[in-house]
Amino acid sequence: MLHHVELWVPDLGRAVGEWGWLLGRLGWVPYQEWGRGRSWRAGDTYLVVEESSAMSGTAHDRTRPGLNHLAFHAGSRSDVDSLAQDAPAHGWQPLFAERYPYAGGPDHYAAYLANSDGFEIELVAREAR
Repeated sequence: MLHHVELWVPDLGRAVGEWGWLLGRLGWVPYQEWGRGRSWRAGDTYLVVEESSAMSGTAHDRTRPGLNHLAFHAGSRSDVDSLAQDAPAHGWQPLFAERYPYAGGPDHYAAYLANSDGFEIELVAREAR
């Protein structure tokens, strides 16, 4: 099981707004807060955004070596649709919009979004039953 993920961000205030909205909608709850960072928790796993003084750059590029994206369980297909519709108002822009919601293949219902700092997320619907 994943323990935590830490993302270094160039603007903590913007990251808290964007990640906080997304994680809140997905059911994550605020966990920790300090001068240069925040975290949210889901079960035993937590996600950190931190504006570290040790950063060597100011931009994330998902197409370079390193983290490409994080994928989240996002509920039903209608939950994914609702998140995808609301996301632009909270700093998340659609990726692969011309193939939504099947950009991951014909049997994979998901929304792909990128935030202002270039971090990509995938919101995956549970299988229809």
